[in-house]
Amino acid sequence: MKIVRVSATPLNIPVAIDVLGLDMKTSLSLCLTEIETDTGLVGHGMTAITEEEIIAAAVREVAGPALIGEDPMATERLWDKLYWLLSPRGQTGYASHAIAALDIALWDLKARALGQPLWRLLGGARARVPVYATFGFFERDQLAAAAKLWVEQGFRRLKMTVGGHALARRDEPRPIDEVIAEDVRRVAAVREAVGPEVKLYVDANCGLDLFHASELARRIEPYGISFFEEPLTQNDVRQMAQLRARTSIPLACGQNEGLAFRFRDLLVNQAADVLQPNVTISGGYSQCLKIAGMAQAFNVPIDNGGAWPFHNMHLHAGVSNGGLVEYHYVAVKMLQQIFDGLPVPDQGWLTLPETPGLGFAPNAERVRELAKLPTSRGKGKA
Repeated sequence: MKIVRVSATPLNIPVAIDVLGLDMKTSLSLCLTEIETDTGLVGHGMTAITEEEIIAAAVREVAGPALIGEDPMATERLWDKLYWLLSPRGQTGYASHAIAALDIALWDLKARALGQPLWRLLGGARARVPVYATFGFFERDQLAAAAKLWVEQGFRRLKMTVGGHALARRDEPRPIDEVIAEDVRRVAAVREAVGPEVKLYVDANCGLDLFHASELARRIEPYGISFFEEPLTQNDVRQMAQLRARTSIPLACGQNEGLAFRFRDLLVNQAADVLQPNVTISGGYSQCLKIAGMAQAFNVPIDNGGAWPFHNMHLHAGVSNGGLVEYHYVAVKMLQQIFDGLPVPDQGWLTLPETPGLGFAPNAERVRELAKLPTSRGKGKA
Protein backbone atom coordinates (compact mmCIF):
# COMPACT_ATOMS: atom_id res chain seq x y z
CA MET A 1 0.00 0.00 0.00
CA LYS A 2 1.43 3.37 -1.05
CA ILE A 3 0.39 6.99 -0.61
CA VAL A 4 -0.79 8.49 -3.90
CA ARG A 5 -2.43 11.74 -2.84
CA VAL A 6 -2.05 14.28 -0.02
CA SER A 7 -4.31 17.33 0.20
CA ALA A 8 -4.95 20.22 2.59
CA THR A 9 -8.03 22.43 2.86
CA PRO A 10 -7.88 25.66 4.90
CA LEU A 11 -11.24 26.64 6.38
CA ASN A 12 -12.51 29.65 8.31
CA ILE A 13 -16.02 28.94 9.55
CA PRO A 14 -18.58 31.31 11.09
CA VAL A 15 -19.97 30.09 14.41
CA ALA A 16 -23.13 31.38 16.07
CA ILE A 17 -23.31 31.34 19.87
CA ASP A 18 -27.03 30.84 20.42
CA VAL A 19 -27.35 29.83 24.07
CA LEU A 20 -29.11 31.91 26.75
CA GLY A 21 -30.92 33.86 24.06
CA LEU A 22 -27.65 35.34 22.85
CA ASP A 23 -27.00 36.12 19.23
CA MET A 24 -23.20 36.31 19.25
CA LYS A 25 -21.10 35.47 16.22
CA THR A 26 -17.45 34.55 15.87
CA SER A 27 -15.35 32.36 13.60
CA LEU A 28 -12.77 29.63 13.95
CA SER A 29 -10.24 28.35 11.45
CA LEU A 30 -8.66 24.96 10.90
CA CYS A 31 -6.86 23.04 8.21
CA LEU A 32 -8.14 19.64 7.11
CA THR A 33 -5.77 17.09 5.60
CA GLU A 34 -6.50 14.00 3.54
CA ILE A 35 -4.18 11.14 2.62
CA GLU A 36 -5.20 8.56 0.01
CA THR A 37 -3.52 5.28 -0.92
CA ASP A 38 -3.38 3.24 -4.10
CA THR A 39 -5.93 0.86 -2.54
CA GLY A 40 -8.51 3.64 -2.25
CA LEU A 41 -8.25 3.96 1.53
CA VAL A 42 -8.39 7.56 2.81
CA GLY A 43 -7.36 9.02 6.18
CA HIS A 44 -8.34 12.42 7.55
CA GLY A 45 -6.50 14.79 9.87
CA MET A 46 -6.65 18.38 11.06
CA THR A 47 -4.92 21.11 13.00
CA ALA A 48 -6.17 24.39 14.43
CA ILE A 49 -5.36 27.40 16.63
CA THR A 50 -2.95 28.50 13.94
CA GLU A 51 -2.95 30.21 10.54
CA GLU A 52 -4.79 27.72 8.37
CA GLU A 53 -3.42 29.18 5.13
CA ILE A 54 0.19 28.62 6.21
CA ILE A 55 -0.43 25.01 7.20
CA ALA A 56 -2.21 24.30 3.92
CA ALA A 57 0.73 25.74 1.97
CA ALA A 58 3.25 23.70 3.98
CA VAL A 59 1.32 20.50 3.30
CA ARG A 60 0.68 21.18 -0.38
CA GLU A 61 4.11 22.48 -1.31
CA VAL A 62 6.53 20.66 1.01
CA ALA A 63 5.19 17.89 3.26
CA GLY A 64 2.62 16.35 0.93
CA PRO A 65 4.98 15.72 -1.99
CA ALA A 66 7.46 14.10 0.42
CA LEU A 67 4.83 11.51 1.41
CA ILE A 68 3.93 10.39 -2.09
CA GLY A 69 4.96 6.77 -2.67
CA GLU A 70 5.50 6.09 1.03
CA ASP A 71 3.99 3.25 3.09
CA PRO A 72 1.23 4.89 5.22
CA MET A 73 1.51 2.19 7.89
CA ALA A 74 5.04 3.35 8.78
CA THR A 75 3.79 6.18 11.02
CA GLU A 76 6.96 6.37 13.12
CA ARG A 77 9.28 6.60 10.13
CA LEU A 78 7.07 9.16 8.39
CA TRP A 79 6.83 11.31 11.52
CA ASP A 80 10.61 11.41 11.70
CA LYS A 81 10.84 12.22 8.00
CA LEU A 82 8.38 15.11 8.38
CA TYR A 83 10.22 16.44 11.41
CA TRP A 84 13.56 16.66 9.63
CA LEU A 85 11.87 18.11 6.58
CA LEU A 86 9.92 20.85 8.37
CA SER A 87 11.52 21.71 11.70
CA PRO A 88 15.18 20.78 12.32
CA ARG A 89 16.02 24.41 13.07
CA GLY A 90 12.85 26.41 13.79
CA GLN A 91 11.37 23.83 16.21
CA THR A 92 7.67 23.55 17.08
CA GLY A 93 5.46 26.33 15.64
CA TYR A 94 3.80 25.89 12.26
CA ALA A 95 5.84 22.78 11.46
CA SER A 96 4.40 20.87 14.42
CA HIS A 97 0.89 21.86 13.39
CA ALA A 98 1.49 20.53 9.89
CA ILE A 99 3.05 17.32 11.20
CA ALA A 100 0.10 16.85 13.58
CA ALA A 101 -2.46 17.23 10.80
CA LEU A 102 -0.69 14.64 8.64
CA ASP A 103 0.11 12.25 11.48
CA ILE A 104 -3.57 12.15 12.50
CA ALA A 105 -4.54 11.32 8.92
CA LEU A 106 -1.93 8.54 8.81
CA TRP A 107 -3.20 6.99 12.05
CA ASP A 108 -6.81 7.25 10.84
CA LEU A 109 -5.76 5.50 7.65
CA LYS A 110 -3.78 2.84 9.54
CA ALA A 111 -6.70 2.06 11.84
CA ARG A 112 -9.07 1.82 8.87
CA ALA A 113 -6.67 -0.55 7.10
CA LEU A 114 -6.55 -2.78 10.17
CA GLY A 115 -10.30 -2.58 10.75
CA GLN A 116 -9.88 -1.16 14.26
CA PRO A 117 -11.20 1.97 15.99
CA LEU A 118 -8.23 4.22 16.53
CA TRP A 119 -8.47 4.29 20.32
CA ARG A 120 -8.08 0.49 20.37
CA LEU A 121 -5.02 0.71 18.11
CA LEU A 122 -3.51 3.27 20.53
CA GLY A 123 -3.90 0.85 23.44
CA GLY A 124 -7.61 0.42 24.15
CA ALA A 125 -7.41 1.39 27.81
CA ARG A 126 -11.06 2.45 28.17
CA ALA A 127 -14.21 2.73 26.06
CA ARG A 128 -15.32 6.14 27.31
CA VAL A 129 -13.64 9.29 28.62
CA PRO A 130 -14.70 12.04 31.03
CA VAL A 131 -15.21 15.51 29.57
CA TYR A 132 -15.26 19.04 30.91
CA ALA A 133 -17.22 21.84 29.29
CA THR A 134 -15.45 25.06 28.37
CA PHE A 135 -18.01 27.82 28.54
CA GLY A 136 -16.55 30.74 30.42
CA PHE A 137 -15.94 33.17 27.57
CA PHE A 138 -19.22 34.97 28.39
CA GLU A 139 -19.46 38.30 30.18
CA ARG A 140 -19.92 38.21 33.95
CA ASP A 141 -23.66 38.88 33.91
CA GLN A 142 -24.16 35.83 31.67
CA LEU A 143 -21.71 33.50 33.37
CA ALA A 144 -23.88 32.27 36.22
CA ALA A 145 -26.73 31.36 33.87
CA ALA A 146 -24.32 29.68 31.44
CA ALA A 147 -22.71 27.66 34.23
CA LYS A 148 -26.09 26.45 35.46
CA LEU A 149 -27.09 25.51 31.91
CA TRP A 150 -24.03 23.29 31.45
CA VAL A 151 -24.59 21.61 34.81
CA GLU A 152 -28.23 20.95 33.84
CA GLN A 153 -26.91 19.26 30.69
CA GLY A 154 -24.97 16.78 32.81
CA PHE A 155 -21.53 18.39 33.00
CA ARG A 156 -19.92 18.29 36.45
CA ARG A 157 -16.63 19.82 35.27
CA LEU A 158 -16.53 23.37 33.91
CA LYS A 159 -13.73 25.58 32.57
CA MET A 160 -13.83 29.34 32.15
CA THR A 161 -11.40 31.83 30.70
CA VAL A 162 -9.49 34.37 32.76
CA GLY A 163 -6.72 36.82 31.96
CA GLY A 164 -8.59 38.44 29.08
CA HIS A 165 -5.52 38.02 26.80
CA ALA A 166 -4.19 40.88 28.91
CA LEU A 167 -0.60 40.93 27.63
CA ALA A 168 -1.66 40.77 23.99
CA ARG A 169 -4.14 43.61 24.54
CA ARG A 170 -2.20 45.83 26.90
CA ASP A 171 -2.30 48.79 24.50
CA GLU A 172 -6.11 49.07 24.38
CA PRO A 173 -5.54 50.22 27.23
CA ARG A 174 -6.72 47.66 29.76
CA PRO A 175 -4.61 47.69 32.92
CA ILE A 176 -3.88 44.10 33.89
CA ASP A 177 -4.79 44.71 37.52
CA GLU A 178 -8.31 45.64 36.41
CA VAL A 179 -8.50 42.52 34.26
CA ILE A 180 -7.67 40.19 37.12
CA ALA A 181 -9.95 42.07 39.55
CA GLU A 182 -12.82 41.37 37.16
CA ASP A 183 -11.66 37.76 36.87
CA VAL A 184 -12.01 37.33 40.62
CA ARG A 185 -15.60 38.57 40.40
CA ARG A 186 -16.29 36.24 37.46
CA VAL A 187 -14.92 33.19 39.26
CA ALA A 188 -16.91 34.05 42.39
CA ALA A 189 -20.12 34.36 40.34
CA VAL A 190 -19.65 30.94 38.75
CA ARG A 191 -18.77 29.19 41.99
CA GLU A 192 -21.83 30.68 43.69
CA ALA A 193 -24.01 29.57 40.76
CA VAL A 194 -22.89 25.92 40.63
CA GLY A 195 -22.10 25.22 44.27
CA PRO A 196 -19.10 23.47 45.82
CA GLU A 197 -19.44 20.02 44.21
CA VAL A 198 -18.87 21.01 40.57
CA LYS A 199 -15.22 20.99 39.44
CA LEU A 200 -14.13 24.43 38.22
CA TYR A 201 -11.05 25.09 36.06
CA VAL A 202 -9.66 28.40 34.77
CA ASP A 203 -7.60 29.12 31.65
CA ALA A 204 -5.53 32.26 30.99
CA ASN A 205 -4.44 31.21 27.47
CA CYS A 206 -0.82 32.23 28.20
CA GLY A 207 -2.09 35.77 28.74
CA LEU A 208 -0.47 36.84 32.03
CA ASP A 209 2.96 37.58 33.49
CA LEU A 210 4.22 35.96 36.68
CA PHE A 211 3.33 38.89 38.95
CA HIS A 212 -0.31 39.10 37.87
CA ALA A 213 -0.80 35.34 37.54
CA SER A 214 0.45 34.96 41.12
CA GLU A 215 -1.95 37.65 42.31
CA LEU A 216 -4.89 36.13 40.48
CA ALA A 217 -4.11 32.66 41.81
CA ARG A 218 -3.90 33.99 45.37
CA ARG A 219 -7.28 35.71 45.09
CA ILE A 220 -9.18 32.79 43.53
CA GLU A 221 -7.74 30.04 45.75
CA PRO A 222 -10.77 30.18 48.10
CA TYR A 223 -13.07 29.18 45.23
CA GLY A 224 -11.73 25.64 44.88
CA ILE A 225 -10.06 25.77 41.46
CA SER A 226 -9.14 22.31 40.17
CA PHE A 227 -6.44 23.58 37.83
CA PHE A 228 -5.14 26.88 36.43
CA GLU A 229 -4.38 26.33 32.74
CA GLU A 230 -1.70 28.21 30.81
CA PRO A 231 -1.31 31.01 33.37
CA LEU A 232 1.93 32.41 31.91
CA THR A 233 3.07 33.75 28.59
CA GLN A 234 5.16 31.27 26.58
CA ASN A 235 4.53 28.55 29.21
CA ASP A 236 7.83 29.85 30.61
CA VAL A 237 9.20 26.75 32.36
CA ARG A 238 11.24 28.61 34.96
CA GLN A 239 8.36 30.91 35.90
CA MET A 240 5.83 28.07 35.84
CA ALA A 241 7.92 26.34 38.50
CA GLN A 242 8.03 29.56 40.53
CA LEU A 243 4.26 30.02 40.28
CA ARG A 244 3.66 26.40 41.23
CA ALA A 245 5.64 27.01 44.43
CA ARG A 246 3.50 30.06 45.22
CA THR A 247 -0.01 28.64 44.85
CA SER A 248 -2.03 25.68 46.06
CA ILE A 249 -3.94 25.60 42.75
CA PRO A 250 -2.64 22.84 40.42
CA LEU A 251 -1.07 24.21 37.24
CA ALA A 252 -1.72 22.76 33.78
CA CYS A 253 -0.21 23.52 30.38
CA GLY A 254 1.06 22.04 27.15
CA GLN A 255 -1.73 22.33 24.61
CA ASN A 256 0.27 24.81 22.52
CA GLU A 257 3.59 22.98 22.77
CA GLY A 258 4.65 21.29 19.57
CA LEU A 259 7.35 18.77 20.48
CA ALA A 260 8.14 16.32 23.26
CA PHE A 261 11.21 18.14 24.54
CA ARG A 262 9.06 21.00 25.81
CA PHE A 263 7.06 18.56 27.93
CA ARG A 264 10.30 16.97 29.11
CA ASP A 265 11.46 20.36 30.37
CA LEU A 266 8.16 20.95 32.19
CA LEU A 267 8.49 17.57 33.91
CA VAL A 268 12.17 17.83 34.82
CA ASN A 269 11.67 21.31 36.29
CA GLN A 270 8.51 20.27 38.18
CA ALA A 271 6.72 23.14 36.47
CA ALA A 272 3.23 21.65 36.02
CA ASP A 273 0.83 19.42 37.91
CA VAL A 274 -0.99 18.38 34.72
CA LEU A 275 0.35 18.08 31.16
CA GLN A 276 -2.00 18.86 28.27
CA PRO A 277 -0.70 17.52 24.95
CA ASN A 278 -3.15 18.11 22.10
CA VAL A 279 -2.95 15.70 19.17
CA THR A 280 -3.96 18.39 16.66
CA ILE A 281 -1.10 20.64 17.80
CA SER A 282 1.53 18.60 19.65
CA GLY A 283 2.77 16.57 16.68
CA GLY A 284 -0.18 14.18 16.33
CA TYR A 285 -0.70 10.78 17.93
CA SER A 286 2.88 9.64 17.31
CA GLN A 287 4.30 12.45 19.44
CA CYS A 288 1.51 12.50 22.05
CA LEU A 289 1.99 8.80 22.79
CA LYS A 290 5.58 9.62 23.75
CA ILE A 291 4.46 12.59 25.86
CA ALA A 292 1.90 10.42 27.64
CA GLY A 293 4.64 7.89 28.37
CA MET A 294 6.96 10.54 29.80
CA ALA A 295 4.16 11.89 31.99
CA GLN A 296 3.42 8.41 33.28
CA ALA A 297 7.09 7.89 34.16
CA PHE A 298 6.95 11.08 36.24
CA ASN A 299 3.54 10.17 37.73
CA VAL A 300 2.07 13.38 36.31
CA PRO A 301 -1.46 13.16 34.87
CA ILE A 302 -2.45 14.25 31.37
CA ASP A 303 -5.63 15.98 30.24
CA ASN A 304 -6.76 17.46 26.94
CA GLY A 305 -6.51 21.23 26.69
CA GLY A 306 -6.95 23.31 23.56
CA ALA A 307 -10.27 21.80 22.43
CA TRP A 308 -10.84 19.42 19.47
CA PRO A 309 -12.29 16.67 21.69
CA PHE A 310 -13.18 14.13 19.01
CA HIS A 311 -9.57 13.68 17.91
CA ASN A 312 -8.14 13.87 21.42
CA MET A 313 -10.62 11.38 22.89
CA HIS A 314 -8.80 8.58 21.05
CA LEU A 315 -5.53 9.37 22.84
CA HIS A 316 -7.16 9.50 26.27
CA ALA A 317 -9.12 6.32 25.69
CA GLY A 318 -6.08 4.60 24.25
CA VAL A 319 -3.43 5.12 26.94
CA SER A 320 -3.76 3.89 30.51
CA ASN A 321 -2.99 7.31 31.99
CA GLY A 322 -5.50 9.15 29.79
CA GLY A 323 -7.49 11.90 31.45
CA LEU A 324 -10.11 14.56 30.76
CA VAL A 325 -11.22 15.69 27.30
CA GLU A 326 -12.20 19.30 26.66
CA TYR A 327 -15.69 19.87 25.21
CA HIS A 328 -15.24 23.44 23.98
CA TYR A 329 -18.61 24.87 22.99
CA VAL A 330 -17.44 27.08 20.09
CA ALA A 331 -15.04 24.47 18.72
CA VAL A 332 -17.72 21.77 18.85
CA LYS A 333 -20.20 24.02 17.05
CA MET A 334 -17.62 24.43 14.31
CA LEU A 335 -16.79 20.73 14.06
CA GLN A 336 -20.47 19.84 13.75
CA GLN A 337 -20.54 21.82 10.51
CA ILE A 338 -17.68 19.73 9.08
CA PHE A 339 -17.93 16.15 10.34
CA ASP A 340 -20.59 13.47 10.29
CA GLY A 341 -20.82 10.86 13.04
CA LEU A 342 -19.56 12.91 16.00
CA PRO A 343 -20.45 11.41 19.41
CA VAL A 344 -22.52 13.37 21.93
CA PRO A 345 -21.58 13.57 25.64
CA ASP A 346 -23.87 11.83 28.10
CA GLN A 347 -23.73 12.96 31.72
CA GLY A 348 -20.19 14.27 31.27
CA TRP A 349 -18.78 11.28 29.35
CA LEU A 350 -17.95 10.58 25.71
CA THR A 351 -18.28 6.99 24.49
CA LEU A 352 -15.70 6.03 21.89
CA PRO A 353 -16.88 4.72 18.48
CA GLU A 354 -16.38 1.12 17.36
CA THR A 355 -16.10 2.17 13.70
CA PRO A 356 -12.61 1.68 12.21
CA GLY A 357 -10.40 4.77 12.24
CA LEU A 358 -11.52 7.97 13.89
CA GLY A 359 -15.15 6.89 13.66
CA PHE A 360 -16.21 10.10 11.94
CA ALA A 361 -15.30 11.85 8.72
CA PRO A 362 -15.70 15.22 6.98
CA ASN A 363 -18.84 15.69 4.91
CA ALA A 364 -17.27 16.30 1.49
CA GLU A 365 -20.14 18.37 0.13
CA ARG A 366 -20.27 20.69 3.13
CA VAL A 367 -16.48 21.06 3.14
CA ARG A 368 -16.56 22.12 -0.53
CA GLU A 369 -19.09 24.85 0.33
CA LEU A 370 -17.21 25.99 3.43
CA ALA A 371 -13.97 26.17 1.43
CA LYS A 372 -15.54 28.88 -0.72
CA LEU A 373 -15.56 31.25 2.27
CA PRO A 374 -12.61 33.64 2.76
CA THR A 375 -9.80 32.40 4.98
CA SER A 376 -9.18 34.12 8.28
CA ARG A 377 -5.96 36.08 7.56
CA GLY A 378 -4.90 35.44 11.13
CA LYS A 379 -8.26 36.15 12.75
CA GLY A 380 -9.70 32.66 13.01
CA LYS A 381 -8.95 31.95 16.67
CA ALA A 382 -12.31 33.14 18.07
